[in-house]
Amino acid sequence: MALIVQKYGGTSVGSPERIAAVADRVIKWRQQGHDVVVVVSAMSGETNRLVGLINAVNSRGSEREKDVILATGEQVTIGLLALALEQKGQPARSYTGAQVRILTDNAHSKARIMAIDDVPMRRDLAEGKVVVVAGFQGVTEDGSVTTLGRGGSDTTGVALAVALKADECQIYTDVDGVYTTDPRIEHKARHIPRLTLEEMLEMASQGSKVLQIRSVEFAYKYDMPIRVLSSFDDENGKSTLVTREEEVMEQVLVRGIAFNRDEAQLTIRGVPDRPGIAHSILGPISDANIEVDMIVQNVGSDGSTDFTFTVHKNDYDKAFGILRQLADRMGAKECKGDDTIAKVSIVGAGMRSHAGVASKMFAALGKEGINIRMISTSEIKVAVVIDEKYLELAVRVLHDAFGLAG
Repeated sequence: MALIVQKYGGTSVGSPERIAAVADRVIKWRQQGHDVVVVVSAMSGETNRLVGLINAVNSRGSEREKDVILATGEQVTIGLLALALEQKGQPARSYTGAQVRILTDNAHSKARIMAIDDVPMRRDLAEGKVVVVAGFQGVTEDGSVTTLGRGGSDTTGVALAVALKADECQIYTDVDGVYTTDPRIEHKARHIPRLTLEEMLEMASQGSKVLQIRSVEFAYKYDMPIRVLSSFDDENGKSTLVTREEEVMEQVLVRGIAFNRDEAQLTIRGVPDRPGIAHSILGPISDANIEVDMIVQNVGSDGSTDFTFTVHKNDYDKAFGILRQLADRMGAKECKGDDTIAKVSIVGAGMRSHAGVASKMFAALGKEGINIRMISTSEIKVAVVIDEKYLELAVRVLHDAFGLAG
């Protein structure tokens, strides 16, 4: 008998019929003798509906009050799933993030999980109940409701699996696992049955939408296996197991191509080249709770430096406003931005022991006339920033260049 944590996304619980199908699947696991904890998202479209209501009333209101509203979507789903399980004869109990005591910091809309009280869940499991927990949300020490950001239900699922020392965290979604790239862009994309946590972490950070990056960070830190499955196709048996590197036998050179359209580039030119200048620029950006991705600094011969970095498109206007203020204070020559860029990355643990991977990537892009604006590398990743209009071409070219076709 195993303890399994299952997470179901919005499309998987998008209607009463789909919720009933989830209940049937959960009961099958219970009939096999397993304990099951289920984490659910809001029904598909519900979060967008709630955001629309917020924007209609006060789009610039406090993040605390917005979290109060946004957290209600998952509350509906947990109640409906618990009722569906009861109707089928399976005892169940639902919990909001506050009820199960998922303790977070107070960074509303982007809260981070600090601790989880596993005692109530273990008590219910011992009584033969299925525990149903609202994803995407938590509570601060003072009782304020928080949300974890878009895709936060993945993080809830993995965090609960870690807290409960589960055997596996299963992420049910609308795809049957991880592919070498998005099949909607490259029809020759191949299903990947096994992937290292490190590779998945890089793919998520570079734009792969299958798993939310913070959920993979949790799994990576605590060695929690994640299995990605489809909630719509139980027949083909496909899934992707994301696990520790030593458990993955095959080490291909490049595992997949990730991409991200949600990037924007900012540049401040002609600032003094002195110690601490990077912090002078990025400190105020960080203080505004804006995450920076890629960074390039070029030092000129005249004692000045140009500083370029990327942020999420949602933070572009806010970051640009801060940068303009900094440029005025620093006497910079120019401050400019561009939100028509994209990031494309090749990822693979096998890259550690092979030279020339980056060169092959650059040659493939150059052959198609795709200009590279920025470059970032790690042991198992090479990422480039290009014009957004070339994104799909770049993905297909790199997919072919590294022999990833199925």
